[in-house]
Amino acid sequence: MCTPLFSTLTVIRAAILIQKWYRFTMARLEMRRRYSLSIFQSIEYADEQDQLQLSNFFTFMLDHCTHPDSVSQIFTSPSAPQVVDEDLSLKEFEKKIDVPDSYYGPRLSFPLTVEDANALLHAFRNEQLLHARYVLQLLSETRRVLKEMPNITHLSTSYSKEITVCGDLHGNLDDLLLIFYKNGLPSEQNRYVFNGDFVDRGKNSMEILIILFAFLLIYPNDLHLNRGNHEDYIMNLRYGFTKEVSKKYKDHWKQILCLLRDVFSWLPLATIIDSKVLILHGGISDTTDLDFLNALERNKLKSLMRPPKSVRDRQDQTKKRVPTTKPSKHIANQHVAGKTQHNSSSGFTEPSGSNLPPDPALKEWKQILDILWSDPRSQNGCTPNKRRGGGCYFGPDVTAKLFERYNLKMLIRSHEFKPEGYEISHDGKVITIFSASNYYEEGSNRGAYIKLNPELIPRFVQYQVSKFTRRKNLRERVGTIESSALKSLREKIYAHKSELTSAFAQYDINGTGRISVNDWAAAMESVLQLELPWRMLRSQLAQMNPDGEVDFMSCFYDLKMGQPIKETQPALAETLCRYRKDLEIIFNIIDKDHSGLISLEEFSQTWRLFTSHLGIDVQDDSIDKLVLSIDYNKDGHIDFNEFLEAFHVVHRLEKKATS
Repeated sequence: MCTPLFSTLTVIRAAILIQKWYRFTMARLEMRRRYSLSIFQSIEYADEQDQLQLSNFFTFMLDHCTHPDSVSQIFTSPSAPQVVDEDLSLKEFEKKIDVPDSYYGPRLSFPLTVEDANALLHAFRNEQLLHARYVLQLLSETRRVLKEMPNITHLSTSYSKEITVCGDLHGNLDDLLLIFYKNGLPSEQNRYVFNGDFVDRGKNSMEILIILFAFLLIYPNDLHLNRGNHEDYIMNLRYGFTKEVSKKYKDHWKQILCLLRDVFSWLPLATIIDSKVLILHGGISDTTDLDFLNALERNKLKSLMRPPKSVRDRQDQTKKRVPTTKPSKHIANQHVAGKTQHNSSSGFTEPSGSNLPPDPALKEWKQILDILWSDPRSQNGCTPNKRRGGGCYFGPDVTAKLFERYNLKMLIRSHEFKPEGYEISHDGKVITIFSASNYYEEGSNRGAYIKLNPELIPRFVQYQVSKFTRRKNLRERVGTIESSALKSLREKIYAHKSELTSAFAQYDINGTGRISVNDWAAAMESVLQLELPWRMLRSQLAQMNPDGEVDFMSCFYDLKMGQPIKETQPALAETLCRYRKDLEIIFNIIDKDHSGLISLEEFSQTWRLFTSHLGIDVQDDSIDKLVLSIDYNKDGHIDFNEFLEAFHVVHRLEKKATS
């Protein structure tokens, strides 16, 4: 028979064992969650580098394309029928665009009222579209109001008890609706600042813009909008907003996008509360000049992805003056050796002691680029942001210097995913606020917003839109996030198969097909440059033999091309796989009538320009044979979306599981 003491000790030991097991399990889950989010963020930043590289190609394309009209539309105003005249009145829109009796959505009349805004909210909750006539009228009125606003808006908490600051929404309408549900609709007593990146990635960017612009028209002194780096028409080509508008408004999408291009350029650049709190989208640099930013003509820069012509000419002069070596395959991640050059935070390279005259256009572009693209870091100093490819990393000393110059006490910025929806850095002086929950995957993160009272003490409100998350336990939620992250990473790995195989071979001196974990990790980072914990990820990506060596080709065992076309050479297939997203954007630009078809000549010419610009070594006859083989009806045109779909990565294990 057990004594009470023995029984108590047994219970305590059991409790300790359960506690240890629980802590160990929770620690492993947290580790898996963190490395999954690191994968997502690293791939996101690498994609932004690709976007900057693609923007350079657009300029190259204009200079070399024999039919530049098909390309120039992304940089210049559309042809006359698509142009939305600034003097076009609301009544003229009514004459030009008919609203049929069969339309059951909101019917707006200007000036807008709170009832109109409520009607929009109700319609969008029920997945209704606002008719194109009202969209164009709303955008036209929004442009008129924005043009009257300064570059930097000044607010005071003395007019209301609190001001709410929201970060990135990225097309997630449910997050905006949840914020309004928890915090109330905008009004004279409930003021808001939305800090950019309203669009892209999510599927309801248009609805978010319509709601925010409607409240802006109703309460122009109480709802304020800052420009983000995604309020940029070239960024929208890559990250989904352009496609969203063209699908939702098939007859008037060009007019809407043309007007939005202008509206985005008129968005204010920053907001200052009580002369103490600076709110802007990205961050600052060691050259940020708020007085200069407040005085420049902000609408001149329709896209930061395409610097002003004077800046491009200056870059060309710099290239001629500075000797360059053969470019690395890792174009976006080059590091300049020696001291012959120095990089600005924008990535603009200029020789030391340059005699090039000061350029106002360069300064304007760089100042705006820095405040929309930069990120804080814990180390002092200001260095180019190589992970994103634009803006800078700014340290606590840079923050302190700006605060001293302008007598500030806090910087609120967005621009960066944060698992908890916010993060405090630089000894409490810099706050990052991110309002898009479930950003990478269902359950990946919370969203948050800030409430600022008259004492300027921030209060954080967190939330998470949960349609399916609540039905899963923690292990299932982490498993879903991890699976999605690893899927994205494996696709990245497969798209660089040739380079990785060569890198592995350098460590495999005896040709065994096996290398050490350290060598495998070094090879992965040298090619992919994602700054990931490769040793930790090894068990998820590659097999290890009993001797502790990695079978490096096992990285590719469970991956293959979607619908292999037998005429495609392996090297060409890999190149098409890697640049599939870039090519889709380019072909969509060339496809003027949005039919999904382009001519064989346009396809071949674009491909040759693209490979020439990036220094990709692919034989011309390879692509010619491939293009001819997919012109199935021999009419001289190909369906490029169908063609590119053949070059996506399929995960064999997932295919088996679903079949």
